[in-house]
Amino acid sequence: MTDDELGTELIGCVIKVHSALGPGLLESVYEICLLHELKKSGLSIQRQVPVPIRYDGLTFDETMRLDLLLDDRVIVELKCAEKLLPIHTAQLLTYLKLTGLRVGYLVNFNVVHVREGGIKRIVNG
Repeated sequence: MTDDELGTELIGCVIKVHSALGPGLLESVYEICLLHELKKSGLSIQRQVPVPIRYDGLTFDETMRLDLLLDDRVIVELKCAEKLLPIHTAQLLTYLKLTGLRVGYLVNFNVVHVREGGIKRIVNG
């Protein structure tokens, strides 16, 4: 499956979860439900993936976790915010740089219509 096909499948699952639950719940609830939907779709998905940070010869193992990782190559960062902010994009870009991955998605479940401002695709490089 290509990155674009993974993105299409992800967006379909996000819409399904958001349509069923609506806005206003905790991020962890959406994460578990989205994980369930993605697994039903047959995708390879991991939750709360630890990523070590390397700096100046040091490695910090427990400082960062990816919300979801699709097929070992697409990061999904979940939010429940009033709106997606530039810092959220910066956070995902940092995750992409640290992991060496190319594509990630910001998903904000705290919106009336997830298709309108609730999903943002980020490409590193």
